[in-house]
Amino acid sequence: MKKVKSSGSCGKLAGTGKQPRREFLKSCAALGATLGLPTLAAGRSALSAKTLSTSQSKVRVAVIGAGAFGGWTALHLQRRGARVTLLDAWGPGNSRASSGGETRVIRSTYGPDAIYVRMVARAFELWREAQEQWKKPLFHPSGVLWMAGKKDEYEKASLPLMKEAGVAFEIWAPAEAARRYPQINFEGVEWAIYEPGAGYLMAREACAAVMEAFVREGGEYRQASVEPGEIEGGEMKSVRLSDASVLAADQFVFACGPWLGKLFPDVIGKKVLATRQEVFYFGPPSGDPRFAEAALPVWIDNGEHIFYGIPANRWRGFKVADDTRGPEVDPTSQERTPTAAALRAAREYIGFRFPGMKDAPLVESRVCQYENSPDTRFILDRHPRAANVILLGGGSGHGFKHGPALGEMAAKLVLDNVAEPFFRLSRF
Repeated sequence: MKKVKSSGSCGKLAGTGKQPRREFLKSCAALGATLGLPTLAAGRSALSAKTLSTSQSKVRVAVIGAGAFGGWTALHLQRRGARVTLLDAWGPGNSRASSGGETRVIRSTYGPDAIYVRMVARAFELWREAQEQWKKPLFHPSGVLWMAGKKDEYEKASLPLMKEAGVAFEIWAPAEAARRYPQINFEGVEWAIYEPGAGYLMAREACAAVMEAFVREGGEYRQASVEPGEIEGGEMKSVRLSDASVLAADQFVFACGPWLGKLFPDVIGKKVLATRQEVFYFGPPSGDPRFAEAALPVWIDNGEHIFYGIPANRWRGFKVADDTRGPEVDPTSQERTPTAAALRAAREYIGFRFPGMKDAPLVESRVCQYENSPDTRFILDRHPRAANVILLGGGSGHGFKHGPALGEMAAKLVLDNVAEPFFRLSRF
């Protein structure tokens, strides 16, 4: 891990060591006026982020949160030439983080929201590139089987968008699905989408791999909790760290998952709510290969109650989870003990849908959280009163797969001031 550098030199422009940043901005404004260009306002205009990113000096960016969103954002910024410090209170993919745990589903079925289908297509490219470069098996293309119920508007809306994005998929009637996967009871399933190129991702391992790549490529990682600094003149100058130090930067990205609302109660507040989610791993029968990765795809059952799961893999259990939003919790202090009611519901479900797993023993369990926005869309926008502060969050239980693509978009917002309207705060 890279040695922590003192932040005491942050009052000067990186790479020059001579001219203070404020004087530099004034000189840029004077030159712009001479040439008839827009001026650089104290609060950092739309031009300023792009100007700083293309100047001889490296723009300094602090990214707070090393989960799927923050880690990938930091890596993209580092690769584009910024000088980046990545911070996290407990470490990438830690047990409190929404990006923690073993596995996450990656699939392209996304209802009417074309932007997510395009983002997943881009994320697939970046996940594959990353694991090839890092020699780590982070993406497992086991296939994804999406089971549609009677209310199938979501699935029908997905098909033309997946086709347009070039996603390979097949449509199966229940009889065809049962022929291919006789270990599944397809009662109540109207039809199914099979996506052979989809699968699952290794969650906490991927967060660690992204951070390690970021450090190898010249980034600085610091494990510390962060408090936002004061907003003055339309920008934030610095943040306060739990080790009593102060970190200054030109741009700040807060990708704090379920803590985003607490850090910015006036701007985010209840727009990001953490809900308790329980995940269970059941042990397949001894010597029975039907419920392992080689014989079964990832599956999503979009019926009256949405359950999803990942077949047994890497000598772990058969994963089952209920996608229903649980009660609101404090992600810092909530106890991570599963409830008897949630376990009973999961056991009843697998006994019905996977008869061969009826009465299977519980071998592992995990309590995590979603951090939900009101409309389940991500949040990616500048703070309305601090133009150099980016707020990134609202994963809403489906964000992990998008990490590489969303991080790329966040880097464009920081350095090029290119924003995606679909994720702006103004929608609220």
